Amino acid sequence: MTFHMLTRFSFCLLILLSLATIQAANPNSDLKLQPNDWPWWRGPQWTGIAPADQAPPQKWDLETNVVWKTAVPGRGHGSPTIVGDQVFLASADEEAEIQYVLCYNRKTGEEEWRREIHRGGFTASGERQGNSKSTKASASVACDGERLFVTLFNSDAIHLTALTRTGEILWQKKVSDYVIHQGYGASPTIYGPLVIAVADNRGGGAIVGFNRETGERVWEHARPAEANYTSPIIVNVNNKDQLLFTGCNLITSLNPLTGEVIWEVEGSTVECVTSTVTNGEYILSSGGYPDQHTTVLKADGSGDIVWTNRTKSYVPSLVLKDNNLYAVTDNGIAICYDFLTGGVLWRNRLSGDFTSSPVLVDDVIYVTNESGETFIYEANPMEFKSLGENKLGDECFATPVITGSQIFTRVAFRTDEGRQEYLYCLGDK
Repeated sequence: MTFHMLTRFSFCLLILLSLATIQAANPNSDLKLQPNDWPWWRGPQWTGIAPADQAPPQKWDLETNVVWKTAVPGRGHGSPTIVGDQVFLASADEEAEIQYVLCYNRKTGEEEWRREIHRGGFTASGERQGNSKSTKASASVACDGERLFVTLFNSDAIHLTALTRTGEILWQKKVSDYVIHQGYGASPTIYGPLVIAVADNRGGGAIVGFNRETGERVWEHARPAEANYTSPIIVNVNNKDQLLFTGCNLITSLNPLTGEVIWEVEGSTVECVTSTVTNGEYILSSGGYPDQHTTVLKADGSGDIVWTNRTKSYVPSLVLKDNNLYAVTDNGIAICYDFLTGGVLWRNRLSGDFTSSPVLVDDVIYVTNESGETFIYEANPMEFKSLGENKLGDECFATPVITGSQIFTRVAFRTDEGRQEYLYCLGDK
């Protein structure tokens, strides 16, 4: 081999190694997703932070800034999932005992297809049927650009179903048997070749990584026999991607590709719902039941608590921007903390109770209460500054999605004829 050939070979090898390093650093880089996609719960980075380069509306009502609305059959609390020109929702007809995945046209709101996932199996064993607010379709759909994944409680178990984007079922696997307590709402997530689902419950559950293409059970991590409601979230802490999971009195870090325990410490309460956030060094745990807490710990497995308080941020997840932590408590208190010290920078009472989580767009926070009132205010550590309030519908439990300067929100109206859900697209017409 000549010197020039050796140099060219070395150069090509260097490129291949660099590409392999990039791929290893971002296992989701090969997913067929676009910048305006919202492919799973909490968005592309699992943070509740929407792209900053957009201008969603700050004012709407039944007529103003409504691009389209469409009736949604059944009942569910899962957020919209948006990929390409399609919007996906899970829903459940509780009278007919049918669980669906629904697909709508992103531009028009027209229903493109609905696929029945389960029929029957709604009645759980034992006396408890779940919290009155819960539904049989409270998880958000995840999409890798080619396939859809949805987790649903049915026949005393959690099942993970994979579908094509045209609604054909590819495979269906049981995640774990499941003992109903409050209900089920943990959404699946996607990492590299895997889709990851969880089924924490009082019968003993599991976090499981499945092959996205085949449904093969690649790894399984057994969980304590405790009720818990957290979704699997991928964070990068200490320059390493980790699956961070709170609840069952533990904070657990797993290798998302293998299920190997990286570290595990005590530091949460039993029942958590919120999705953790991180600044790359510290992580958040908030709950819950039986203990109320908002706690920030070092993300190194030491268990060292940076700060903690007794504030109940149980269901709505929190958002982190520039080491300022923005929370909305279940009973409607908006709070801004210094993430590094726990100092309360401000607090302000909103109205109503909250299940939906806040979404951050640039320097603006949108959060909707259970009565369909959306509060818009600045992500400003200096003061609470309201930018507006809007009401749409009589109920809202699903977190809205904000992308492409549009807001996709799932609300319900109550009339003498009953309850009807709608999916709205809000933005400039």
